[in-house]
Amino acid sequence: MATPRKKQSTNTENLQTLAQACDVNEVLLQIALRWKMQILYCIAADVSQFSTLKKMFPTLSDQVLSKRLKELKEESLVVTEEIENTIPPQIRYSPTEKGKELLKIILNLHHWGLKWKTTGNNYCRVHSESDQDRVF
Repeated sequence: MATPRKKQSTNTENLQTLAQACDVNEVLLQIALRWKMQILYCIAADVSQFSTLKKMFPTLSDQVLSKRLKELKEESLVVTEEIENTIPPQIRYSPTEKGKELLKIILNLHHWGLKWKTTGNNYCRVHSESDQDRVF
């Protein structure tokens, strides 16, 4: 679990200064949280339940997955739906229009990164060739 930031730390002051200077910095901090966009991408690709998301990312802790799903829901990037007649009750996640729009931007950013990357490592792969032009 992350340690809360000190209110008077230089890092906190820098983040506040950047946020005041340009809203883009705050947005980038929000979407850059570890696992967040990968989870949203998988939900848009119909990996829609906690257990199946967990299988996609076996090193991701249940605590972090739950936290990211809660954030995505609070930010109106995903909605939940209870699956009828399941015991225990199961939840299905699906992207909102806002989430789909963000994924289009992220996919464009991904393509930009592939075009201009300078290393031989490809840490962020599109799942298949057909995903390169996919509209969520």
